[in-house]
Amino acid sequence: MGYTFVEKVLAKKAGLARVNRGEIVEARPDVALSHDNAAPIYSTFQKMGGKRVVDPDRIVIILDHATPAPTTKHAENHRIIRELVEEQGISHFYDVGRGVCHQVLVEEGLALPGELVLGSDSHTPHAGVMGACGVGIGRGEMASIWAVGSLWLRVPETLKIVVHNRLPDGVTSKDLALKLIGDLKADGALYMSVELHGEGIEALTISERSVLPNVMAEMGAKCSYIPPDQKTFDYLKGRAKRAYEPIYPDADAEYAQIAEFDASSIEFMVACPHTVDNVRPLSQVAGTPINQAFLGTCTNGRLDDLAAAAQVIKGRQVARGRRFIIIPASSEIYLAALRAGYIETFIEAGAVVESPGCGPCMGNHMGVPAIGEVSISTANRNFQGRMGTKESETYLANPAVVAASAVAGEIIDPKDLT
Repeated sequence: MGYTFVEKVLAKKAGLARVNRGEIVEARPDVALSHDNAAPIYSTFQKMGGKRVVDPDRIVIILDHATPAPTTKHAENHRIIRELVEEQGISHFYDVGRGVCHQVLVEEGLALPGELVLGSDSHTPHAGVMGACGVGIGRGEMASIWAVGSLWLRVPETLKIVVHNRLPDGVTSKDLALKLIGDLKADGALYMSVELHGEGIEALTISERSVLPNVMAEMGAKCSYIPPDQKTFDYLKGRAKRAYEPIYPDADAEYAQIAEFDASSIEFMVACPHTVDNVRPLSQVAGTPINQAFLGTCTNGRLDDLAAAAQVIKGRQVARGRRFIIIPASSEIYLAALRAGYIETFIEAGAVVESPGCGPCMGNHMGVPAIGEVSISTANRNFQGRMGTKESETYLANPAVVAASAVAGEIIDPKDLT
Protein backbone atom coordinates (compact mmCIF):
# COMPACT_ATOMS: atom_id res chain seq x y z
CA MET A 1 0.00 0.00 0.00
CA GLY A 2 1.32 3.44 -0.97
CA TYR A 3 1.40 6.68 0.99
CA THR A 4 -0.64 9.87 0.98
CA PHE A 5 0.86 13.33 0.54
CA VAL A 6 0.91 14.18 4.25
CA GLU A 7 2.48 10.84 5.17
CA LYS A 8 5.29 11.46 2.70
CA VAL A 9 5.99 15.08 3.65
CA LEU A 10 5.97 14.42 7.41
CA ALA A 11 8.26 11.43 6.97
CA LYS A 12 10.69 13.61 5.03
CA LYS A 13 10.60 16.48 7.52
CA ALA A 14 11.04 14.07 10.42
CA GLY A 15 14.01 12.35 8.76
CA LEU A 16 12.22 8.99 8.62
CA ALA A 17 11.85 6.44 5.83
CA ARG A 18 8.11 6.18 6.43
CA VAL A 19 5.41 7.11 8.94
CA ASN A 20 2.00 5.71 9.75
CA ARG A 21 -1.21 7.59 10.39
CA GLY A 22 -1.69 8.29 14.08
CA GLU A 23 2.05 8.23 14.74
CA ILE A 24 3.65 11.15 16.57
CA VAL A 25 6.73 12.54 14.81
CA GLU A 26 9.12 15.38 15.49
CA ALA A 27 9.18 17.44 12.31
CA ARG A 28 11.31 20.41 11.29
CA PRO A 29 9.32 23.01 9.29
CA ASP A 30 10.68 24.87 6.28
CA VAL A 31 8.66 27.93 7.32
CA ALA A 32 7.43 29.15 10.71
CA LEU A 33 4.77 31.76 9.97
CA SER A 34 3.23 34.27 12.36
CA HIS A 35 1.56 37.68 12.14
CA ASP A 36 0.54 40.31 14.71
CA ASN A 37 0.53 37.53 17.31
CA ALA A 38 4.33 37.37 17.07
CA ALA A 39 4.42 39.78 20.03
CA PRO A 40 2.79 37.38 22.53
CA ILE A 41 4.76 34.52 20.93
CA TYR A 42 7.96 36.40 21.71
CA SER A 43 6.82 36.89 25.30
CA THR A 44 6.25 33.13 25.65
CA PHE A 45 9.61 32.46 23.99
CA GLN A 46 11.33 34.65 26.59
CA LYS A 47 9.45 32.99 29.49
CA MET A 48 10.75 29.66 28.19
CA GLY A 49 14.27 31.02 28.59
CA GLY A 50 14.75 31.76 24.90
CA LYS A 51 17.48 34.22 23.94
CA ARG A 52 18.14 33.64 20.24
CA VAL A 53 15.80 31.97 17.75
CA VAL A 54 17.22 28.74 16.34
CA ASP A 55 16.90 29.60 12.65
CA PRO A 56 15.84 33.17 11.79
CA ASP A 57 15.79 32.36 8.05
CA ARG A 58 12.88 29.96 8.57
CA ILE A 59 10.79 32.54 10.45
CA VAL A 60 8.30 34.67 8.52
CA ILE A 61 6.37 37.48 10.22
CA ILE A 62 3.68 39.44 8.35
CA LEU A 63 1.68 42.22 10.02
CA ASP A 64 -1.88 41.92 8.73
CA HIS A 65 -4.56 41.32 11.36
CA ALA A 66 -4.83 44.86 12.70
CA THR A 67 -3.12 47.10 10.16
CA PRO A 68 -2.80 50.02 10.26
CA ALA A 69 -2.99 49.70 14.06
CA PRO A 70 -6.55 50.58 15.23
CA THR A 71 -5.61 50.92 18.92
CA THR A 72 -2.62 51.78 21.08
CA LYS A 73 -2.40 48.14 22.17
CA HIS A 74 -2.09 46.98 18.56
CA ALA A 75 0.48 49.68 17.86
CA GLU A 76 2.53 48.51 20.85
CA ASN A 77 2.40 44.93 19.56
CA HIS A 78 3.71 46.13 16.21
CA ARG A 79 6.52 48.07 17.90
CA ILE A 80 7.58 44.96 19.83
CA ILE A 81 7.59 42.91 16.63
CA ARG A 82 9.70 45.44 14.73
CA GLU A 83 12.23 45.42 17.56
CA LEU A 84 12.17 41.60 17.66
CA VAL A 85 12.86 41.39 13.92
CA GLU A 86 15.91 43.65 14.21
CA GLU A 87 17.21 41.95 17.35
CA GLN A 88 16.91 38.42 15.96
CA GLY A 89 17.98 39.13 12.38
CA ILE A 90 14.68 37.95 10.84
CA SER A 91 14.84 38.89 7.15
CA HIS A 92 11.40 37.65 6.09
CA PHE A 93 9.43 40.45 7.73
CA TYR A 94 6.58 42.28 5.98
CA ASP A 95 5.24 45.40 7.62
CA VAL A 96 1.86 47.16 7.56
CA GLY A 97 0.29 47.30 4.09
CA ARG A 98 1.98 44.32 2.44
CA GLY A 99 -1.13 42.20 2.84
CA VAL A 100 -2.75 39.13 4.39
CA CYS A 101 -0.12 36.66 5.58
CA HIS A 102 -1.33 33.63 3.59
CA GLN A 103 -1.48 35.53 0.31
CA VAL A 104 1.87 37.23 0.92
CA LEU A 105 3.54 33.92 1.81
CA VAL A 106 2.54 32.58 -1.63
CA GLU A 107 3.42 35.77 -3.53
CA GLU A 108 6.84 35.95 -1.91
CA GLY A 109 7.68 32.38 -2.94
CA LEU A 110 7.97 31.17 0.66
CA ALA A 111 5.30 28.44 0.49
CA LEU A 112 6.77 25.87 -1.86
CA PRO A 113 5.83 22.41 -3.19
CA GLY A 114 6.78 19.55 -0.90
CA GLU A 115 7.55 21.80 2.06
CA LEU A 116 6.16 21.99 5.60
CA VAL A 117 4.69 25.33 6.67
CA LEU A 118 3.71 25.69 10.31
CA GLY A 119 1.80 28.87 11.11
CA SER A 120 0.20 30.41 14.18
CA ASP A 121 -3.02 30.99 12.26
CA SER A 122 -5.84 28.56 11.59
CA HIS A 123 -5.87 29.24 7.84
CA THR A 124 -2.28 28.11 7.31
CA PRO A 125 -3.63 25.17 5.19
CA HIS A 126 -3.86 27.89 2.49
CA ALA A 127 -0.23 27.00 1.63
CA GLY A 128 -1.59 23.79 0.08
CA VAL A 129 -2.37 25.77 -3.09
CA MET A 130 1.35 25.52 -3.83
CA GLY A 131 1.53 21.83 -2.96
CA ALA A 132 2.92 22.58 0.51
CA CYS A 133 1.74 21.06 3.79
CA GLY A 134 0.41 24.03 5.77
CA VAL A 135 -0.58 23.34 9.39
CA GLY A 136 -2.09 25.80 11.86
CA ILE A 137 -0.59 25.67 15.35
CA GLY A 138 -0.87 27.58 18.63
CA ARG A 139 1.25 30.46 19.90
CA GLY A 140 2.98 28.32 22.51
CA GLU A 141 3.88 25.78 19.85
CA MET A 142 5.31 28.53 17.66
CA ALA A 143 7.42 29.78 20.57
CA SER A 144 8.78 26.23 20.90
CA ILE A 145 9.72 26.17 17.22
CA TRP A 146 11.57 29.47 17.66
CA ALA A 147 13.42 27.89 20.59
CA VAL A 148 14.25 24.39 19.31
CA GLY A 149 13.41 24.41 15.58
CA SER A 150 10.99 21.46 15.52
CA LEU A 151 7.57 20.35 16.76
CA TRP A 152 5.74 17.14 17.54
CA LEU A 153 2.92 16.44 15.08
CA ARG A 154 0.45 13.59 14.80
CA VAL A 155 0.29 12.10 11.30
CA PRO A 156 -3.32 12.67 10.19
CA GLU A 157 -5.67 10.48 8.22
CA THR A 158 -6.47 11.73 4.71
CA LEU A 159 -9.73 12.69 3.02
CA LYS A 160 -9.47 12.59 -0.76
CA ILE A 161 -11.89 14.88 -2.62
CA VAL A 162 -12.25 14.31 -6.36
CA VAL A 163 -13.99 17.03 -8.38
CA HIS A 164 -15.13 15.82 -11.79
CA ASN A 165 -15.86 18.08 -14.79
CA ARG A 166 -15.64 21.87 -14.81
CA LEU A 167 -17.60 24.61 -13.11
CA PRO A 168 -20.31 26.31 -15.20
CA ASP A 169 -19.58 29.80 -16.54
CA GLY A 170 -19.78 32.35 -13.74
CA VAL A 171 -19.74 29.80 -10.94
CA THR A 172 -16.55 30.13 -8.89
CA SER A 173 -14.26 28.12 -6.68
CA LYS A 174 -15.88 29.90 -3.72
CA ASP A 175 -19.19 28.27 -4.68
CA LEU A 176 -17.39 24.94 -4.97
CA ALA A 177 -15.77 25.41 -1.56
CA LEU A 178 -19.11 26.24 0.07
CA LYS A 179 -20.71 23.23 -1.62
CA LEU A 180 -17.98 20.95 -0.25
CA ILE A 181 -18.30 22.20 3.31
CA GLY A 182 -22.09 22.31 3.12
CA ASP A 183 -22.19 18.63 2.17
CA LEU A 184 -19.29 17.35 4.30
CA LYS A 185 -20.03 19.68 7.27
CA ALA A 186 -17.81 21.66 9.61
CA ASP A 187 -16.37 18.53 11.23
CA GLY A 188 -16.06 16.59 7.98
CA ALA A 189 -12.26 16.70 7.99
CA LEU A 190 -11.47 17.07 11.66
CA TYR A 191 -7.68 16.68 12.14
CA MET A 192 -7.38 15.26 8.62
CA SER A 193 -5.29 16.07 5.59
CA VAL A 194 -7.49 16.97 2.62
CA GLU A 195 -6.28 16.19 -0.90
CA LEU A 196 -8.10 17.91 -3.79
CA HIS A 197 -7.97 16.12 -7.15
CA GLY A 198 -9.77 15.94 -10.47
CA GLU A 199 -10.49 17.92 -13.62
CA GLY A 200 -12.53 20.46 -11.68
CA ILE A 201 -9.44 21.39 -9.65
CA GLU A 202 -6.93 21.21 -12.49
CA ALA A 203 -9.00 23.60 -14.63
CA LEU A 204 -8.81 26.37 -12.02
CA THR A 205 -6.24 29.17 -12.06
CA ILE A 206 -3.81 29.49 -9.13
CA SER A 207 -5.93 32.34 -7.77
CA GLU A 208 -9.11 30.29 -7.99
CA ARG A 209 -7.46 27.25 -6.41
CA SER A 210 -6.34 29.34 -3.42
CA VAL A 211 -9.89 29.46 -2.07
CA LEU A 212 -10.11 25.71 -1.57
CA PRO A 213 -7.27 24.78 0.83
CA ASN A 214 -8.06 27.97 2.73
CA VAL A 215 -11.71 27.05 3.33
CA MET A 216 -10.85 23.43 4.14
CA ALA A 217 -9.78 24.79 7.53
CA GLU A 218 -13.50 25.36 8.13
CA MET A 219 -14.02 21.59 7.90
CA GLY A 220 -11.43 21.09 10.63
CA ALA A 221 -8.65 20.11 8.21
CA LYS A 222 -5.14 19.98 9.67
CA CYS A 223 -3.74 20.62 6.21
CA SER A 224 -4.97 20.66 2.62
CA TYR A 225 -3.18 19.94 -0.64
CA ILE A 226 -3.55 20.50 -4.38
CA PRO A 227 -1.03 18.54 -6.47
CA PRO A 228 1.39 21.05 -8.03
CA ASP A 229 1.34 21.15 -11.83
CA GLN A 230 2.72 23.34 -14.62
CA LYS A 231 0.48 26.24 -13.52
CA THR A 232 2.11 26.04 -10.10
CA PHE A 233 5.64 25.91 -11.47
CA ASP A 234 4.98 28.80 -13.87
CA TYR A 235 3.64 30.91 -11.00
CA LEU A 236 6.74 30.21 -8.92
CA LYS A 237 9.21 31.21 -11.65
CA GLY A 238 11.02 34.26 -10.35
CA ARG A 239 9.23 33.98 -6.98
CA ALA A 240 10.56 30.85 -5.27
CA LYS A 241 13.06 31.79 -2.60
CA ARG A 242 14.84 28.42 -2.79
CA ALA A 243 14.92 25.17 -4.73
CA TYR A 244 12.04 22.80 -4.02
CA GLU A 245 11.01 19.21 -4.64
CA PRO A 246 7.30 18.47 -5.23
CA ILE A 247 5.74 15.56 -3.37
CA TYR A 248 2.80 13.57 -4.75
CA PRO A 249 0.66 10.83 -3.17
CA ASP A 250 1.09 7.30 -4.46
CA ALA A 251 -1.53 5.96 -6.85
CA ASP A 252 -2.29 3.16 -4.36
CA ALA A 253 -2.34 5.38 -1.27
CA GLU A 254 -4.86 4.42 1.40
CA TYR A 255 -7.47 7.06 2.27
CA ALA A 256 -9.76 7.22 5.27
CA GLN A 257 -12.52 8.56 2.99
CA ILE A 258 -13.02 9.46 -0.66
CA ALA A 259 -15.70 12.02 -1.62
CA GLU A 260 -16.62 12.77 -5.23
CA PHE A 261 -18.35 15.87 -6.62
CA ASP A 262 -19.58 16.97 -10.04
CA ALA A 263 -18.45 20.55 -10.63
CA SER A 264 -20.81 21.00 -13.59
CA SER A 265 -23.84 20.70 -11.30
CA ILE A 266 -22.77 23.41 -8.83
CA GLU A 267 -24.59 26.77 -8.71
CA PHE A 268 -24.13 29.99 -6.75
CA MET A 269 -23.97 29.06 -3.07
CA VAL A 270 -24.36 31.13 0.10
CA ALA A 271 -23.33 30.26 3.67
CA CYS A 272 -25.98 31.59 6.06
CA PRO A 273 -25.59 32.67 9.71
CA HIS A 274 -24.02 31.51 11.92
CA THR A 275 -21.99 28.60 10.57
CA VAL A 276 -19.98 28.09 7.39
CA ASP A 277 -21.66 24.75 6.71
CA ASN A 278 -25.16 26.30 6.79
CA VAL A 279 -25.04 26.46 3.00
CA ARG A 280 -27.94 27.03 0.63
CA PRO A 281 -28.30 27.81 -3.07
CA LEU A 282 -28.43 31.54 -3.71
CA SER A 283 -31.98 31.21 -5.02
CA GLN A 284 -33.18 30.23 -1.54
CA VAL A 285 -31.83 33.35 0.18
CA ALA A 286 -32.23 35.93 -2.59
CA GLY A 287 -34.01 39.04 -1.35
CA THR A 288 -32.45 39.02 2.13
CA PRO A 289 -31.73 42.71 2.96
CA ILE A 290 -28.10 43.62 3.72
CA ASN A 291 -26.47 46.68 5.29
CA GLN A 292 -22.87 46.03 4.32
CA ALA A 293 -20.93 44.16 1.65
CA PHE A 294 -17.30 43.20 2.14
CA LEU A 295 -14.92 42.02 -0.57
CA GLY A 296 -11.46 40.88 0.52
CA THR A 297 -9.54 38.48 2.82
CA CYS A 298 -7.11 35.63 2.08
CA THR A 299 -10.08 33.71 0.69
CA ASN A 300 -11.27 36.11 -2.01
CA GLY A 301 -9.24 39.30 -2.17
CA ARG A 302 -7.20 38.51 -5.29
CA LEU A 303 -7.15 40.29 -8.65
CA ASP A 304 -9.69 38.08 -10.41
CA ASP A 305 -12.06 38.58 -7.45
CA LEU A 306 -11.74 42.37 -7.78
CA ALA A 307 -12.18 42.07 -11.55
CA ALA A 308 -15.43 40.12 -11.13
CA ALA A 309 -16.78 42.69 -8.69
CA ALA A 310 -15.71 45.61 -10.89
CA GLN A 311 -17.50 44.07 -13.87
CA VAL A 312 -20.71 43.84 -11.87
CA ILE A 313 -20.59 47.31 -10.34
CA LYS A 314 -19.22 49.36 -13.27
CA GLY A 315 -21.71 52.08 -14.17
CA ARG A 316 -23.82 51.35 -11.09
CA GLN A 317 -23.98 52.73 -7.57
CA VAL A 318 -23.88 51.18 -4.13
CA ALA A 319 -27.45 51.20 -2.77
CA ARG A 320 -28.40 54.21 -0.66
CA GLY A 321 -27.72 53.60 3.03
CA ARG A 322 -25.46 50.60 2.33
CA ARG A 323 -21.65 50.23 2.44
CA PHE A 324 -19.37 48.33 0.12
CA ILE A 325 -15.91 47.81 1.65
CA ILE A 326 -13.10 46.47 -0.52
CA ILE A 327 -9.70 45.36 0.79
CA PRO A 328 -7.21 43.83 -1.68
CA ALA A 329 -5.39 40.84 -0.17
CA SER A 330 -1.95 42.29 -0.87
CA SER A 331 -0.11 45.36 -2.11
CA GLU A 332 0.78 43.45 -5.28
CA ILE A 333 -2.92 42.92 -5.97
CA TYR A 334 -3.78 46.51 -5.01
CA LEU A 335 -1.30 47.89 -7.54
CA ALA A 336 -2.52 45.54 -10.29
CA ALA A 337 -6.14 46.55 -9.58
CA LEU A 338 -5.16 50.21 -9.67
CA ARG A 339 -3.46 49.80 -13.04
CA ALA A 340 -6.45 47.87 -14.40
CA GLY A 341 -8.86 50.65 -13.40
CA TYR A 342 -10.80 48.58 -10.87
CA ILE A 343 -10.11 50.92 -7.95
CA GLU A 344 -11.46 53.86 -9.94
CA THR A 345 -14.57 51.85 -10.79
CA PHE A 346 -15.18 51.02 -7.12
CA ILE A 347 -14.75 54.58 -5.90
CA GLU A 348 -16.99 55.98 -8.63
CA ALA A 349 -19.66 53.51 -7.54
CA GLY A 350 -19.48 54.76 -3.94
CA ALA A 351 -17.44 51.87 -2.50
CA VAL A 352 -14.66 52.26 0.08
CA VAL A 353 -11.22 50.83 -0.72
CA GLU A 354 -8.90 50.18 2.24
CA SER A 355 -5.25 49.16 2.62
CA PRO A 356 -4.32 45.46 2.34
CA GLY A 357 -4.89 43.40 5.48
CA CYS A 358 -7.53 41.42 7.36
CA GLY A 359 -9.67 44.33 8.57
CA PRO A 360 -13.30 43.41 9.26
CA CYS A 361 -12.78 39.70 8.53
CA MET A 362 -11.89 39.19 12.19
CA GLY A 363 -13.72 42.23 13.54
CA ASN A 364 -10.78 44.49 14.30
CA HIS A 365 -11.62 47.56 12.23
CA MET A 366 -12.40 49.00 8.77
CA GLY A 367 -15.92 47.61 8.65
CA VAL A 368 -17.28 46.38 11.99
CA PRO A 369 -21.09 46.13 11.64
CA ALA A 370 -23.57 47.83 13.96
CA ILE A 371 -25.93 45.90 16.23
CA GLY A 372 -28.61 44.16 14.19
CA GLU A 373 -26.91 44.73 10.85
CA VAL A 374 -26.47 42.13 8.11
CA SER A 375 -23.26 41.74 6.11
CA ILE A 376 -22.50 39.73 3.01
CA SER A 377 -18.83 38.86 2.71
CA THR A 378 -16.28 36.94 0.67
CA ALA A 379 -14.53 35.83 3.87
CA ASN A 380 -14.11 32.27 5.16
CA ARG A 381 -16.03 32.55 8.45
CA ASN A 382 -19.43 33.82 9.53
CA PHE A 383 -19.83 32.64 13.11
CA GLN A 384 -21.50 34.94 15.61
CA GLY A 385 -19.28 37.91 16.44
CA ARG A 386 -16.65 37.07 13.82
CA MET A 387 -16.87 40.55 12.28
CA GLY A 388 -16.76 42.22 15.69
CA THR A 389 -20.44 42.41 16.67
CA LYS A 390 -22.22 39.42 18.22
CA GLU A 391 -25.64 40.93 17.54
CA SER A 392 -25.17 40.92 13.77
CA GLU A 393 -25.35 38.39 10.92
CA THR A 394 -22.93 37.48 8.15
CA TYR A 395 -23.58 35.66 4.87
CA LEU A 396 -20.73 34.33 2.73
CA ALA A 397 -20.77 34.37 -1.07
CA ASN A 398 -18.59 34.79 -4.14
CA PRO A 399 -17.26 38.24 -5.21
CA ALA A 400 -19.79 38.86 -7.99
CA VAL A 401 -22.72 38.09 -5.69
CA VAL A 402 -21.28 40.35 -2.97
CA ALA A 403 -20.86 43.23 -5.45
CA ALA A 404 -24.36 42.76 -6.87
CA SER A 405 -25.82 42.69 -3.36
CA ALA A 406 -24.08 45.99 -2.57
CA VAL A 407 -25.87 47.53 -5.54
CA ALA A 408 -29.27 45.99 -4.82
CA GLY A 409 -29.17 46.37 -1.04
CA GLU A 410 -30.19 42.73 -0.77
CA ILE A 411 -28.73 39.34 -1.65
CA ILE A 412 -29.14 38.93 -5.39
CA ASP A 413 -27.90 37.00 -8.39
CA PRO A 414 -25.80 39.40 -10.53
CA LYS A 415 -27.86 38.56 -13.61
CA ASP A 416 -30.98 39.85 -11.85
CA LEU A 417 -29.62 43.38 -11.48
CA THR A 418 -31.56 45.89 -13.55
